[in-house]
Amino acid sequence: MIFAAGAPPPIIRNTRQPNPHVYCVRWIISRFSGKLSGMQAKRIIPCLDVDDGRVVKGKKFKGLEDAGDPVELARRYNDDGADELCFLDIGASYKSRATLLDVVSRVAKEVFVPLCVGGGIRTVEDMRQAMNAGADKVSVCTSALQRPLLLSEMAKAYGSQCVVLSIDAARAAAPAAGSAAPVEPEALRWYAWSHGGRTDTGIDAIQWAIQAVELGAGEILLNSIDADGTGAGYDLELTQAIIKAVPVPVIASGGAGTLDQIAGVLLGSEGADAALVASLVHFGKTTIREIKKYAEAKGVCVRW
Repeated sequence: MIFAAGAPPPIIRNTRQPNPHVYCVRWIISRFSGKLSGMQAKRIIPCLDVDDGRVVKGKKFKGLEDAGDPVELARRYNDDGADELCFLDIGASYKSRATLLDVVSRVAKEVFVPLCVGGGIRTVEDMRQAMNAGADKVSVCTSALQRPLLLSEMAKAYGSQCVVLSIDAARAAAPAAGSAAPVEPEALRWYAWSHGGRTDTGIDAIQWAIQAVELGAGEILLNSIDADGTGAGYDLELTQAIIKAVPVPVIASGGAGTLDQIAGVLLGSEGADAALVASLVHFGKTTIREIKKYAEAKGVCVRW
């Protein structure tokens, strides 16, 4: 883990200006709150995919439909008890990134949970702009695959706690059509995809996660392309494989369709540190508060 050098972290934050030392404290608190009870507190994180200033959601990264205004949704999720908010610029162009940063700036004035921003961040300067807009941490995917040392540069500038590696992963092994024989766990492989899930890099997702953490990534945002938007549940095999491979927090993403599925991906020592949710909350099927109540009843330690 890499922490940016500087003065000791203050305890109270009175501004949304970038301060990696403050976020370091917030990250440690979120990571270890619940330890006194012998359990790690898990996080529920709404994900807002933003395109041209609007939140959108699709299925397996395709067929996008409008889900609402990002500022209004962020305010709702903040009031409902979200632990963090994740904004991803799916356009990832210069224009769309400028639009997203404006959204983040407006959201940062109204909510006080950590904000993660991703999409189109290719340099430390891009990261600086996101942090100046109000982000507490940034996520990178394609740019890190193209130039892995970017992770080290970002960690050196702001600390590993502000660097999230987003992995868009898809299965490379599956039973043949009509086959009754299951694929053995050790035979399963997942490849990391780039450019919004459009390009298969051929890079093993688990090995990429390991390398990225060694370079400076402080958290893994794990997106299952196969499960995304299906409501069929998280890819538990993929999630557990990554959790076992790296010592940093892992956020499970893609496939949440029921409260039981969310609780399931978080439960136990091999559960994810956080669950990303989108369609379920964007379209009013449930709320953050209902998710937490259900998860807590199932034995998951959550924060209120």
